Amino acid sequence: MARTGSPATRHVAAVERAVAVLDALVGGELGTNEVARRTGLNASTASRQLATLVAAGLVAHVEETGRYRLGPRLVELGNAALAGLDVRDLARPHLRALSHATGETATLSVPGDPDAITVDFVQSPSSVQSVARLGRPSVAHATATGKVALAFGEVELPPGRLRPYTARTITDRAALAREIAVVRERGYAVALREREDDLNAVAAPVCDSRGDLVAVIGVQGPASRFTPAAIDASLPVLRERAAAVSGAIGGDGAEP
Repeated sequence: MARTGSPATRHVAAVERAVAVLDALVGGELGTNEVARRTGLNASTASRQLATLVAAGLVAHVEETGRYRLGPRLVELGNAALAGLDVRDLARPHLRALSHATGETATLSVPGDPDAITVDFVQSPSSVQSVARLGRPSVAHATATGKVALAFGEVELPPGRLRPYTARTITDRAALAREIAVVRERGYAVALREREDDLNAVAAPVCDSRGDLVAVIGVQGPASRFTPAAIDASLPVLRERAAAVSGAIGGDGAEP
């Protein structure tokens, strides 16, 4: 069979079920029946999946409760994946400068399918801070980072209704398409209380020499403080820092 360099289009059902179990455990410890309910598996299949994942160290069995949680092997694998992302080292000083200049939390994310994933951040020095953590997904249709990934990456939303996270979440696909077109034209994305009621954010792309999206740099903060006016004020330094990181990885360093 000829090699195309692309992943196969046919998937292994058992692996998909294992991934579903891991996804279910992201929220915390669960018993077998709850894992089965959340994944749509029957209890016996869920039990076998959990046993297999425990043996691989990807899931841990909590003896005291009989429940399951994500295992330590995932940390090892996650760190190995993150270690390969050289863009983190290049972007780190720019994140610090961005947080210092804006007083808000600066984030670095990499494209996912469909949600971008936070791989680094510099927390706001203020006592009231927005939530940022490594590995947190940026919902494609409900965050500034996610909109940048839709506008400049190779991300497609899955079919079906778009989930409303707040009253301001864009759930109409036609409206979202118009929003993404604006993002592509102006070179940055804004989200105002679209994923969380008290969170505003702005984000810009980091692209390589081929113009491919490599990462997204964002600024986020409480809506009461990081107002639309504050977002506008942050744009010059955000776009400057994103362009600098693009230049450092071989891009032309020009703002989109």
